[in-house]
Amino acid sequence: MVTLHRGWNTKLLQLGLLSVVVSSAWMLRQTQGHLLLEMYQLFSSPLQILQTKPTPEKRNDVRLLELETRIADLENQNEQLQNLLGYIERSPFKSPPIPARVVGRSADNWWQQVILNRGSNAGIKEGFIVKTYGGLVGLVETVTPNTSRVLLISDLKSQVGVKINRTSSQGILRGDSSAEAVLEFYEKVPNVQVGDLVSTSPYSQKFPAGVPVGRVKSIDLQQSVASVAKVEIFTPIPSLDWVAVYPFVQLND
Repeated sequence: MVTLHRGWNTKLLQLGLLSVVVSSAWMLRQTQGHLLLEMYQLFSSPLQILQTKPTPEKRNDVRLLELETRIADLENQNEQLQNLLGYIERSPFKSPPIPARVVGRSADNWWQQVILNRGSNAGIKEGFIVKTYGGLVGLVETVTPNTSRVLLISDLKSQVGVKINRTSSQGILRGDSSAEAVLEFYEKVPNVQVGDLVSTSPYSQKFPAGVPVGRVKSIDLQQSVASVAKVEIFTPIPSLDWVAVYPFVQLND
């Protein structure tokens, strides 16, 4: 009787194990192994965290890369400030400039405007001139106590009275949302050629005369209304960082 009872228990155990195997196989087929994968990830995730924990050597390497990046950024800033300082020392403006840094710029308005980190507390007012090494950047449009918004000469709304240095031919420079601007001449047939240098005009109402702007890149004398030229802007509009802000006064003679 005891032997029969043990045999029956063994049969029940085997049936139970078979049921577990069959049901597991059915679940794997129905879930396409996702349940097993989740269970594996559940039990293996603590081990993965331990395995991916950075070693002291790895942390030192990352820290070194961080320091190298910061040093490269500081060296770049220093170079730009040195260039700006040299430009300021050669500038014929009567008043000393207010140095400022570009701290705001929108991808949607990349060629239209920038935000500076200095405002009325530093003495900046609307209508002040913004320059950097290379020449003219733009005009201060609005001011808060600690910031200034600058309309760039590359903005479609920008209009700058300019002249051809070689011949004094006059015109209006309009922004073109790029590193080039469009110069519309007052004369139908101006005395201009590719390579001529362009600077602000003595007749300009917003900018002092003689500020470098760019170089004539191409000419179109076939326009029905006025002759035009494409002007390559000198200032690095796409990568502006440090600039000099001046009150609107005429240059020294």
